[in-house]
Amino acid sequence: MSGINKVILVGHLGKDPEVRHLDGGVTVASFPLATSETYNKDGKRVEQTEWHNIVLWRGLAEVASKYLQKGKLVYIEGKLRTRSFEDKEKVKKYVTEIVAENFTMLGRKSDFEQSPTTPTHQSAETKIDDEFTIGPSDENGDLPF
Repeated sequence: MSGINKVILVGHLGKDPEVRHLDGGVTVASFPLATSETYNKDGKRVEQTEWHNIVLWRGLAEVASKYLQKGKLVYIEGKLRTRSFEDKEKVKKYVTEIVAENFTMLGRKSDFEQSPTTPTHQSAETKIDDEFTIGPSDENGDLPF
């Protein structure tokens, strides 16, 4: 039996996606994602935040560059990857990243609209990109779940 490498995160972007275009027209986007949990310690509420390095490739990177911004809440599914490289002083460094396979923008639909003048009543399905769709909405522009 082979192993399973699956990561699911829900968190807020730490900064806008950084987009690069590699040789051959391949697009890659990366950003830090903060996840937080709270617990009680000695009767006090404590919040612990973890930071994750997120990497998206090709079409997913293009969608992220258009619609994701610092502070936005997203659901991300992907795989954990560790890679190594040598820095300028020839010291070997290791980086652990989440290579995203898909993501879902969370929050109200209006959080992701490009202009404030967009009408709140739109068709039942708003097409954002060939690869990503926000589904039906109610009269208030909120998603039905």
